[in-house]
Amino acid sequence: MASLHYKALDSISVSDIEALGISSSIALKLYEDISEIINTHGPSSPQTWTLLSKRLLHPLLPFSFHQMMYYGCFKDFGPDPPAWSPDPEAATLTNVGQLLERRGKEFLGSTYKDPISSFSHFQEFSVSNPEVYWKTILDEISVSFSVPPQCILSENTSRESSLASPGVQWLPGAYVNPAKTCLTLNCKRTLDDVVIRWRDEGNDDMPVSSLTLEELRSEVWLVAYAINALGLDRGSAIAIDMPMNVESVIIYLAIVLAGHVVVSIADSFAPLEISTRLKISEAKAIFTQDLIIRGDKSIPLYSRVVYAQAPMAIVIPTKGCSFSMNLRDGDISWHDFLEKATGLRGDEFAAVEQPVEAFTNILFSSGTTGEPKAIPWTHVTPFKAAADAWCHMDIRKGDIVAWPTNLGWMMGPWLVYASLLNGASIALYNGSPLGSGFAKFVQDARVTMLGVIPSIVRIWKSANSTSGYDWSAIRLCIVGFSPVTDSRYIHYGLVKYGSCFASTGEASSVDEYLWLMGRAQYKPIIEYCGGTEIGGGFVSGSLLQPQSLAAFSTPAMGCSLFILGDDGHPIPQNIPGMGELALGPLMFGASSTLLNADHYNVYFKGMPLWNGKILRRHGDVFERTSRGYYHAHGRADDTMNLGGIKVSSVEIERVCNAVDSNVLETAAIGVPPPQGGPEQLVIAVVFKDSDDSTVDLDKLRISFNSAVQKKLNPLFRISHVVPFSSLPRTATNKVMRRVLRQQLSQQDQNSKL
Repeated sequence: MASLHYKALDSISVSDIEALGISSSIALKLYEDISEIINTHGPSSPQTWTLLSKRLLHPLLPFSFHQMMYYGCFKDFGPDPPAWSPDPEAATLTNVGQLLERRGKEFLGSTYKDPISSFSHFQEFSVSNPEVYWKTILDEISVSFSVPPQCILSENTSRESSLASPGVQWLPGAYVNPAKTCLTLNCKRTLDDVVIRWRDEGNDDMPVSSLTLEELRSEVWLVAYAINALGLDRGSAIAIDMPMNVESVIIYLAIVLAGHVVVSIADSFAPLEISTRLKISEAKAIFTQDLIIRGDKSIPLYSRVVYAQAPMAIVIPTKGCSFSMNLRDGDISWHDFLEKATGLRGDEFAAVEQPVEAFTNILFSSGTTGEPKAIPWTHVTPFKAAADAWCHMDIRKGDIVAWPTNLGWMMGPWLVYASLLNGASIALYNGSPLGSGFAKFVQDARVTMLGVIPSIVRIWKSANSTSGYDWSAIRLCIVGFSPVTDSRYIHYGLVKYGSCFASTGEASSVDEYLWLMGRAQYKPIIEYCGGTEIGGGFVSGSLLQPQSLAAFSTPAMGCSLFILGDDGHPIPQNIPGMGELALGPLMFGASSTLLNADHYNVYFKGMPLWNGKILRRHGDVFERTSRGYYHAHGRADDTMNLGGIKVSSVEIERVCNAVDSNVLETAAIGVPPPQGGPEQLVIAVVFKDSDDSTVDLDKLRISFNSAVQKKLNPLFRISHVVPFSSLPRTATNKVMRRVLRQQLSQQDQNSKL
């Protein structure tokens, strides 16, 4: 931990504080306040840090002072120091806290004490009692079935059923429409409640636009009527290839309301990627825009859809009512499309209720090799997304939730359901999330829940994008590790730092998260990791547990986690260790089929049993620490063997990224030498200034070696450092280390390293 480089809190002097650029008078006042807190709570307790973060630290103080306080306080604490701790009174006011105060003794019997101390027992209860738990949560988020389920979970034991999804059927017999539930009046909302807030980039000084529930219902009903007028068969797949703006959210809900299946396509994709997804899903129509406007740039979108030989396109103009190009024969303008529902505006659309096992959305994996996996969400999956938000992010009526993403990634649909099913409002910024425009929108929209990925935080910190903006309305930051990245910034090179985006398994940085907490007066960060095939998270944080930076504090509600040892079998529960992660098979809302691959072979074949049930493959390397936290260490296939020691690429990259301020990102690759023998560790490095030819690579290699040997293992040795202008990535911006390994192996054979 970086605290080794800092003085203990009770050793810090006034001159140490002044050395950070703080004036003498302010430094003296800070020193006196620190001394007072230390005298009461000691120099290194979690209570000390809580008081320091609440009373002393604010965004106007140099971040180096925040670091001095954090690392000084926890200098000798060991792993996983708590950067935020729950307040007992506030904990009882959370969604889970209120539920446990009402029914904790009913669920947990005499072991129930209070929401904080009993939270882990409640998580275990959610796994062992799925009938009771999921019935309770579905009631809490006001899910209304047109035909109620026969039960919550039906476990079939036949061999045939277990090959598809090991004997699991959730909510058998139920009929529902999740879009209808999003729009239904209930105790959480009225027709006058604002449910979407948005602003377009370039209009940063204009008031935030808004849509009430009454207005949203009217717009969704109108689009649903117009979709019906297209004459498509019930259950047809309809694609959306648009930025995530108010129109695309309305279209998404309308497709689901009308009984069709959304095909999610990210607006950054090239024609070949679009075409692949349209063919796999057999989409019958596609909603798109003519252009994407980013600053003074106009990026073509409709033309890519045309090149992809898409089916009938409904095209929205971004500038006024006219297009800058002609539409294909058979394609329809947005205006002409809505004309199909003339006279029906304001009339309620009768939602198409479907069996819960019917598809509602087809999403895609990143497609690292071959074509991407086509992952259908059923009508159960939206409720998994909403339940995670209810339990782990405490999203509720009155919250305003912003998460820069796209409907092409799972976090787009997740954001829709997590917000609307919990009575909250969605906040959408139609533009780049990387600059001050987005930071101002967070302030002006009074965002209370801010979702990000680590790379966005890295860019904000590097560019100081949030400076001068008031984020005090935020009560929670959510850092996600799912494929949530908006990759158009990479495809079109719109920002200097675009190449550092990544997604699942991306390295967390304690300093970056400490900086993020400091922008919002040390509100908690909840880390959240999941996958498209899960419809949400499998590991997360909670407002009822202390949260450590760059760490997860709990399996997600209803989920069980297993870390596989070297023998391929789970290590004992609650024992520290690191290995490939496996999941318990009974996960509400998780996929049970793939459109273009064998689901059983992908997720279950060859996996070990636990209590008679086959575990589900996930593919990430995770560590369970001695204090019960979880750390992500990248994909299992991104590990290497250095001198007989297994190590994650992400672990090495985390160290190397912090060595030199000129380094934007690194990739650690194990390259087998041409003559055979142990893998050599090679670091691919991208510099912030790619044109700087003065970098001494050998000196950088020595610095990398020193840091890796000091912080990871003294036996590790970096053989070469190779500069790259950017790292190869998948469509969802995962670093393709296999591609790098091939390139570096070829260079090694040609003696170019």
